[in-house]
Amino acid sequence: MLRTPWPQARSAGARQGAPLSQERIYGLHAVVALLESTPQQVSALWILDSRHDERLNRVLALAERAGVTATRLSRAELDARAPGARHQGVIAEAQALPQPDEHGLQAFLAGLQEPAFLLVLDSVQDPHNLGACLRSANAAGVHAVIVPKDRASGLTPVARKVASGAAEATPLYQVTNLARTLRTLKEQNIWLVALAGEAEQSLYELDLKGPLALVLGAEGGGLRRLTKEQCDFLAHIPMAGTVESLNVSVAAGVALFEAVRQRGTQK
Repeated sequence: MLRTPWPQARSAGARQGAPLSQERIYGLHAVVALLESTPQQVSALWILDSRHDERLNRVLALAERAGVTATRLSRAELDARAPGARHQGVIAEAQALPQPDEHGLQAFLAGLQEPAFLLVLDSVQDPHNLGACLRSANAAGVHAVIVPKDRASGLTPVARKVASGAAEATPLYQVTNLARTLRTLKEQNIWLVALAGEAEQSLYELDLKGPLALVLGAEGGGLRRLTKEQCDFLAHIPMAGTVESLNVSVAAGVALFEAVRQRGTQK
């Protein structure tokens, strides 16, 4: 698929004069993706002194190519740099650039050379779920993920680690007013299909082949009323067992790959 490179989209936000802070990114996939996509952001790299394997060698090779010095630390020293984190023996400190917003989203969509394929998450607050949704979105070839700025998780270190590199490859746009953004998407002829347990229509009965945004609600509460009112179709995922709903990241994977199947883009 053709898409605007994610590193360029992030850099555009930085050029607007927003202040830069530092964040610590951990986990092998997340650090590898960072070193591959935007190594100029990395100001420090720490690795576990007792770890020697092929996966860590890849991190070291990317760091050397980017001119980033890797410092070996003991387990206790490394743990102290990311308390409570499952860092897998590697932590990077990097500039945290501002997340692109609705203004960047419009420019991004205007540059697409194929029907838009988007994932919208309404108030998903668990960074594990956000990371898992990003990973599924990237695997399905989604162009961008859209979330509200308030009452929702952003790209925390936990979300990045769970995303396994997808956070550096698939754009995440944080918008001020989600309902307004959804109206704008409709004005651009993008169909909005929301998952809702109470919907009469099955997801598998809908045509998901054109310009599409799949909309999923938060853990527990589901879609907010204003979000639901903006959607063109409501659909449910048929459930054969006794459970009433799926985790949002699981539901996202099911819906995204049904769209992939219909669109004929599965490789």
